[in-house]
Amino acid sequence: MGFLWALIIGGLIGWIASLIIGKDVPGGIIGNIIAGFIGSMIGQAIFGSMGPKIAGFAVIPAILGAVILIFIVSLILRAVRK
Repeated sequence: MGFLWALIIGGLIGWIASLIIGKDVPGGIIGNIIAGFIGSMIGQAIFGSMGPKIAGFAVIPAILGAVILIFIVSLILRAVRK
């Protein structure tokens, strides 16, 4: 049950980050989950584990890390399309 909860929270974190940055994550729901997990790792590496934790995710750094990740991925995809 913990793994399912982590998938849900990871997806929500990726979705919130995509709303903040205004770009859709490629891959839909799976992309949001991946962005949430990788963004969580990036955010905790940069900002530490401040704020509330849900399902093993420090929410604030995870969202910030996912925003950074989505921004970088959108820049790369834009450069590839040109």
